[in-house]
Amino acid sequence: MGLLKWLDSDEVKGNAKEFLRPFYRLLRNRRANMLMKIILVIVVILTIYYQVFAKENINELYGEFLVNFNAGNAWWVIVAAILMPVNWILETLKWQVLVGRVEKVPFLRAFKGVFLGVSLSVFTPNRVGEYGGRILVVKPENNWKTIVATLVSSFSQQIALFTLGILGMVFFIHFYLKTEWILSLGFGVVGIVLIIFMLVCYYNVRFSIPLFQKLPYLRRFTKHMEVLDEYTFYELSLALFYAILRYAVYSLQYYLILRFFGIHVSLFLGISGIATIFLLQTSVPLPAIADLFVRSEVALYVWGFFTNNEISILASTFGLWVLNIIVPAALGMLFIFSVNISKTMGVKSENGED
Repeated sequence: MGLLKWLDSDEVKGNAKEFLRPFYRLLRNRRANMLMKIILVIVVILTIYYQVFAKENINELYGEFLVNFNAGNAWWVIVAAILMPVNWILETLKWQVLVGRVEKVPFLRAFKGVFLGVSLSVFTPNRVGEYGGRILVVKPENNWKTIVATLVSSFSQQIALFTLGILGMVFFIHFYLKTEWILSLGFGVVGIVLIIFMLVCYYNVRFSIPLFQKLPYLRRFTKHMEVLDEYTFYELSLALFYAILRYAVYSLQYYLILRFFGIHVSLFLGISGIATIFLLQTSVPLPAIADLFVRSEVALYVWGFFTNNEISILASTFGLWVLNIIVPAALGMLFIFSVNISKTMGVKSENGED
């Protein structure tokens, strides 16, 4: 008997159920449910502390912030902060459109799910915690379909990032790296081909179902992918529209923070540099802890064409990250106590309630 067939056998499944039975009983306990929530909150707090307050040059970065704030630049960062909820509202609307084919989720509940996802993503590799956070606000039977809908949402954001990133990067490498026009043109052509390929895949996501049916590990999950066959052209286009708006808001936030820290660059040049940074930093998926390091290194190279003040560059990158990831993650912790983790896992409470 092959390994995959053995893992799928009734004998293995029966032994697994017996092994997991004590854990199942534990989940039914209300106190255990509360304990899991407390543990999650503690892990999020420790992660935020490690990534922010225990950072080696945090005092230097904070000092740079105070200097610029007291120098009359405060309004730049205030506007960037006002745009933070706009950024996540657009993400909520995008996800709400796509998860609507699985379950009708009211906006406020969807907003809570998005923030829960941000909280759980700060300590998980490649931000996979976003998926775990969002399934906490849907019915247990819709968990896997919700993950599929969230994958489509992430794909739409990647298309927006890649498309606008290619345009910005072509301009940047031509005018600042002084490359030959033929190289810039070649890079642009390759980029356009990849963009077209991504769009074709995005608007034909249902064709991925037969592919997954051929993969042994994923074949059993194809029943949850039926939602891909239900998306209309309008729904996918609306999600992509929200993704582009969110990219624009995020880029504007970055530009405002750059100006706050005294990096004087025109809006057009700033947006092209930002597009280049976003494209480069997302080319290689990394854990959240390494992600900030990569952002900083790429930012030092790009903004080095405009300023030699490395601390301002690092403070800008760090400030954008704190504003759009750490602050929402801290707010998301408040929602952890309002969800039922056991219910999400399909386990009923001791009194028989969901």
